Amino acid sequence: QVQLVESGGGLVQVGGSLRLSCVASGSTFSIAFMAWYRQAPGKQRELVAGISSGGATNYADSVKARFTISRDNAKNTVYLQMNSLKPEDTGVYYCNAVRVGSQTLHYWGQGTQVTVSS
Repeated sequence: QVQLVESGGGLVQVGGSLRLSCVASGSTFSIAFMAWYRQAPGKQRELVAGISSGGATNYADSVKARFTISRDNAKNTVYLQMNSLKPEDTGVYYCNAVRVGSQTLHYWGQGTQVTVSS
């Protein structure tokens, strides 16, 4: 099992910045990929950014050049630095971890609210 705990959400004005953190605990040794997803009211959950254990990253087009995902493997922590925030970035942000082994398993955090006010 893997437990994920997010922190860092909050209320910010347009153009502001926030940094989200996600700490993984439990059976973290085989986590291959970690990511941040978000879900806005009435919309489906969408991938925001992901990072592999080797450091390869990918981003949704809507956040490229504004958001940066990073990972500290020693601390089992993934971060999402969000700059130049827009109202459309508002939503609940979820941390995701993909553990590989005899089967591939997905784990989710409880989510942290990000609200960007205009």
